[in-house]
Amino acid sequence: MAAPLRIQSDWAQALRKDEGEAWLSCHPPGKPTLYGSLTCQGIGLDGIPEITASEGFIVNEISKKSIHISCPKENASSKFLTPYTTFSRIHAKSITCLDISSGGGLGVSSSADGSMKIWQASNGELRRVLEGHVFDVNCCRFFPSGLVVLSGGMDAQLKIWSAEDASCVATFKGHKGGILDTAIVDRGRNVVSGSRDGTARLWDCGRSACLGVIADCGSSINGVAVGAADNSINLGCPEQMPSEREVGTESKMLLLAREDKKLQCLGLQSRQPASGSSKFFELWGKLGHSDSWKGVLETFLKSHCAHLLRKLHDFNSIFVSYFSQVFLFIGSDAFNCCTFLSGFLLLAGTQDGNIYQLDVRSPRAPVQVIHRSGAPVLSLLRFRDGFIASQGDGSCFIVQQDLDYVIELTGADCDPVYKVATWEKQIYTCCRDGLVRRYQLSDL
Repeated sequence: MAAPLRIQSDWAQALRKDEGEAWLSCHPPGKPTLYGSLTCQGIGLDGIPEITASEGFIVNEISKKSIHISCPKENASSKFLTPYTTFSRIHAKSITCLDISSGGGLGVSSSADGSMKIWQASNGELRRVLEGHVFDVNCCRFFPSGLVVLSGGMDAQLKIWSAEDASCVATFKGHKGGILDTAIVDRGRNVVSGSRDGTARLWDCGRSACLGVIADCGSSINGVAVGAADNSINLGCPEQMPSEREVGTESKMLLLAREDKKLQCLGLQSRQPASGSSKFFELWGKLGHSDSWKGVLETFLKSHCAHLLRKLHDFNSIFVSYFSQVFLFIGSDAFNCCTFLSGFLLLAGTQDGNIYQLDVRSPRAPVQVIHRSGAPVLSLLRFRDGFIASQGDGSCFIVQQDLDYVIELTGADCDPVYKVATWEKQIYTCCRDGLVRRYQLSDL
């Protein structure tokens, strides 16, 4: 990715004034930062300002809500988008999470003040207050119906709420540490939670019961994601017959972003332990190029997964079934968030600002690593044929395969942007400054 461009957070307001100025900069990796400015030379009859850039920068295009800037020397290009509207009355303090309903009518958000609220997505008008968690609410999301909300808090409880009357219809208990992230399986009969206690659990919503501990990592699970697996990926076989209460888990992958710098992917239904992957690579390193590797591996398999040997007689099938269903990738720092881009491609962001794109079929080396700043990557969201990322320095950007420039969502002035949600051409962000910002891609 080309060198990132930065612009003054309130550039749109600053450049609406005659002779108004806004700063901008280009940050090429390993080189000195290039600084420049934009100046308003007047406002046209259509209400669009006439802008000139200082030496080294070019204004390619401008509208009332966006401006496209290039830095030819570094082959960098970004289109900056200012918010269409800002909601300031939903919460009084930092907003840590938000989501938009499937129909686009409602939003739900949680705050550092311990509150969780449902509001009108069009204007931010408060509709419901969801009360019941004892401490902070870390995560909240709508079920696919758009009528029900799932939340997880520092009280180690997972709750389901009615968006229509704010009642708590179910509470799940079992975690021993705060719940940091959740994922919904298919239409929502099952959900997954990741916790500070190091476990990921699968839950039956109808009975408010835990169907099993999917992974026990020994390290905080900061982010979880569930995705449908490509046909080329072998998800393995479960050790026991799955419960009839599991719905839609058989073809799904579970991705875990862990505090111990590890990114783990496994079959949601097979629930194979993460140690399977680490044991494999440890053994592989010891084997080297030995001609007897199959014999040694067969001995290993007999001692660690006799249940599979009883079910499968062909050794090669056992090898694929056991080792393809889990991978463990070690990153540069703690993983904060993760998402699937497709049935085999995934993204994960770290505390030191790296965004890893990985292929599940060949996870030992990343497809690419994107690094725009050293600020923590706080959220990742699949969007069209690309993704949206937000970071701890206030940056929030869209990468699309069919565009030769990055779309930057501006407005946050160095305050972390914790979460991003979308509905059609609208993008919502929540920030430490207590604001929800709504962007219209039609403004591009």
